[in-house]
Amino acid sequence: MKSYFTFTKQQRNGILLLVCIIIILQTLYFFVDFSSDNIQLNSEQLSKFQKEIDSLKQVELNESKPKIFPFNPNYITDYRGSVLGMSNEEIDRLLSYRKQNKWINSTKQFQEVTKVSDSLLNAMSPYFKFPEWVNENQTSKTIYSFNNKPKAYAQKQDLNTATALDLQTVNGVGAYYSKQIIAYRNKFKGGFISDIQLLDINGLTPEVIESITELFTVKSPRKINTIDLNKANVNDLVTIQHIDYNLANEIIEQRVLREGYKALDELIKVKGFPVNKIEIIKLYLHLEKEKINE
Repeated sequence: MKSYFTFTKQQRNGILLLVCIIIILQTLYFFVDFSSDNIQLNSEQLSKFQKEIDSLKQVELNESKPKIFPFNPNYITDYRGSVLGMSNEEIDRLLSYRKQNKWINSTKQFQEVTKVSDSLLNAMSPYFKFPEWVNENQTSKTIYSFNNKPKAYAQKQDLNTATALDLQTVNGVGAYYSKQIIAYRNKFKGGFISDIQLLDINGLTPEVIESITELFTVKSPRKINTIDLNKANVNDLVTIQHIDYNLANEIIEQRVLREGYKALDELIKVKGFPVNKIEIIKLYLHLEKEKINE
């Protein structure tokens, strides 16, 4: 073992020189800055690389945004309205308007109902998609004049024999609504009972119905046998439009509590009764006056 740890003078000098060189190199590494300030950059390639990074970031940003497809503004929900940037008040105005069975048929009308700002309307309106019949109605308004004066009963045309073309002479009734009216009339053998049944046609506003009845009226009503409200059973009542089994049972239960109905309008007090359809339902009912022996 001694031979491994015994060095000659030359070896000891070599080891000392090696240690000195290591110390000098370590000192140079820690205290001398070998970096150069003259770094050569290819600005053209750097700019091109930066543009590629920016474009990728933009693509990722666009993909993360919710995509908006064309839609009918009449069917905006709470969630969709908030995504589009509408406030809760603006959404509530729209929903309240639609609950009245009214329809928005133009961008201008949408702003009038919701009170949205011009900037928000400009951002949303390019995505509005109204049904084709809206455009047809707008076209018909430019074709037909407002010179039609209200006619007397004898001058009016029978609503049960009017054609689709006849109905299109009314302002606000285009090809779509005229077909809807004819289709509804044909559901019943004999057609309409009364003008009031126009309320059952979805989308017809009171203003349009008034315009129709200025030129048309039911002159040959469908013959029906009305039902005595105070004697009708559940099976009798469910034969009437807008009355189902639940409502029929409610009507009879209320009849028992009241000891009979005194007037047809008392039906609006029945739980779940469709108040807006009362006039149509009354077409199928009557009350027989009975003498009460005391």
